[in-house]
Amino acid sequence: MASLGLPALRGPCIGLAVLLCLCSLKSVSGQARYSVPEEQAEGSFVGNIARDLGLDVQRLVSGNARIVTKGSRQYVDLNRDKGILVVKERIDREELCKKTTPCSFSFEVILENPIQLYRVIVEVTDEMHLKIVETAAPGTRYALQRADDSDVGLNYIQKYSLKPSDHFKLEMQSQSDGSQFVEMVLITPLDREKDEEHALVLVASDGGTPPRSGTARIHITVLDINDNAPVCSKQVYKAEVQENSPVGTVVTAVSATDADKGVNGEVTFTFAHVDQEAKNLFDVDKKTGQIKITGSLDYERSKSYQLNVLASDHGGYSDTCKVIIQVTDVNDNSPIIQLMSFSSTISEDALPGTTVAVINVHDEDSERNGLVECSINNDLPFKIESSLSGYYSIVTDDMLDRESVSEYNITITVTDKGSPPLSNRKTINVKVSDNNSPGFSVFTVRARDADWGQNARISYFLEEKQIHGASLTSLVSVNSESGVISAAKSFDYEQIKMFEFNVTARDAGSPPLSSVVPVKILVQDQNDNGPQVLYPVQTGGSLVAEMVPRSADVGYLVTKVVAVDVDSGQNAWLSYKLQKAADRALFEVGLQNGEIRTIRQVTDKDAVKQRLAVIVEDNGQPSRSATVIVNVVVADSFPEVMSEFTDFTHDKEYNDNLTFYLVLALAVVSFLFITCVVVIISVKIYRWRQSRVLYHSNLPVIPYYPPRYSDTLGTATLPHVYNYDTCRTTDSRKSDIKYMQPMSQSLVSVDDVGTESALFFLSFFSEA
Repeated sequence: MASLGLPALRGPCIGLAVLLCLCSLKSVSGQARYSVPEEQAEGSFVGNIARDLGLDVQRLVSGNARIVTKGSRQYVDLNRDKGILVVKERIDREELCKKTTPCSFSFEVILENPIQLYRVIVEVTDEMHLKIVETAAPGTRYALQRADDSDVGLNYIQKYSLKPSDHFKLEMQSQSDGSQFVEMVLITPLDREKDEEHALVLVASDGGTPPRSGTARIHITVLDINDNAPVCSKQVYKAEVQENSPVGTVVTAVSATDADKGVNGEVTFTFAHVDQEAKNLFDVDKKTGQIKITGSLDYERSKSYQLNVLASDHGGYSDTCKVIIQVTDVNDNSPIIQLMSFSSTISEDALPGTTVAVINVHDEDSERNGLVECSINNDLPFKIESSLSGYYSIVTDDMLDRESVSEYNITITVTDKGSPPLSNRKTINVKVSDNNSPGFSVFTVRARDADWGQNARISYFLEEKQIHGASLTSLVSVNSESGVISAAKSFDYEQIKMFEFNVTARDAGSPPLSSVVPVKILVQDQNDNGPQVLYPVQTGGSLVAEMVPRSADVGYLVTKVVAVDVDSGQNAWLSYKLQKAADRALFEVGLQNGEIRTIRQVTDKDAVKQRLAVIVEDNGQPSRSATVIVNVVVADSFPEVMSEFTDFTHDKEYNDNLTFYLVLALAVVSFLFITCVVVIISVKIYRWRQSRVLYHSNLPVIPYYPPRYSDTLGTATLPHVYNYDTCRTTDSRKSDIKYMQPMSQSLVSVDDVGTESALFFLSFFSEA
């Protein structure tokens, strides 16, 4: 019998071995047979002994199962806990069996309580291992181990065969000494990505009778080369993450596959062509492809990010995928209240509608989370009004009385519409100042008289005069006994700055003596008027915008804010400033003159539409202010400006109302027109029908006798004179009207005209 590298086993030995096995199996409870390739690593699986012998694993443990061998070496070990056999030490087929084939060894498994004996036979198979790179060219030869056969002549090895033979074929080669050896030749290319391993069987057959053969297994491992690029699982990944997500949050994970193996199939992930801002916020794990947050996201700063992830292997091949991350807004910003202008003191005679404070409210969040509602205490004589977008004015809602309430604490509450809503509060203190209300004591005049008694009794009087067209007594009064001069009304510095009058002191003597003293009253100015903006004019329905060319130089004059303050002195000194200046502001406003100029060159990044909020503030104590919005369009041509006007909407409600009233007016006019047309047509049809009835009636005309007409048989006269004018036509459809001469004091009768009836028009003129 032929063997690969081993001598053939002789026939008499086989019979003896079989006889010995039959004799020993009489006392064996069971038997199992396994095969294991040579050179297997320690711990390699041989077989499941518990299952194959029909034993429970607990029986192996309780029966203290163990292996008993005949020799000194034990190649297989028993794992009682799992009930399996594993390789204990390396098995060398040539060392174990020399040239004997088949090669096997046996041992017994013994269990106690009760005692049971099982025989296990393990066959060691011959196996050759070849490693072939997948780029090996067809025609590459691989020498195989030669088979040995102790026979000679025809009983010696005659042929070799290989199964399967898809990729390889066998060729015999002769040596100089006349011996032969076999080579395996590659006939078709290998592809590790399709088949990583190939298992072949080499059969050597002799020419004896009966023919004998030996087999050997050939295990071929196809070695990989880096011939495949990584491929991303998706070309575009999309993910959403909330802006308040903590650092370390996994946003998404990209994946890629490489058909290569080992080092060539290892894929690493990195960012490619990603701006620095995104690199500061995100990081990708080189091995897993997980993208994590490494910074603080802010929806208001950026709503989305695009990351390019490069998947590359160690051979220089790569693939790129896109990751689009949408940042979702959360209500993480509380509204901010800025006090733009505030009068801590207000006069008690301030009229309703007087502005106390101007505030600016904004929320860094977007959409609904950025919408805010502003309110103040309901139990105060103040109310809050929205003047411009984001600006609110706190004004008086009723008359104030310092004697009742001398100060007020106004709490401003701002709440957004997010979920959950966030709010902010700010409290301002407003003091009510006393004013020269009617009856307020201005000055006291005192006079002395050296006389005694009635002659020393002094009375005080005002000399009547006109001051700025008003009576003196309408301004001041004097107590006739004490000489106290009191204000009859509240003074207004903007109307009367100073006035003079005389006070007469007169005694009660006979004759009375008097003395006159002049009194001069100076009215002091208070900062009770806020600035008034004259330009640009703020209207609800129209739009005023300034145009700035893109080629404008630094210092280009855009416009000038013009404002006045009717107060005097430092109360009328005005200063100008921008409400909110950005880091790269394009404009500035002159502090004293209100001129808006450019402070740098215009760039392509500058927005076409600019909305500037200019605050005009006086120098009074406390100061008062006004805010004006200046719309600026950065453009080089008027059509470009017009294309941007649609977004400058000052008062949408005004436009909506105007449209409604125009439509309503059009509907009313249309209704009246249609009604008039219907009425006219109806009258025409009615008159036409009446004329047709008269035309076809053929009835004589019955004369009409006016009132107070008496019988003419007796007197043949009328008590009054009546004139009758008649006219007729023979056919109203064909002829014009013919007028007849009037007949006085007689009644005209009309003859029957047959089929052509006459149409009469009678006009009566009565004369008393």
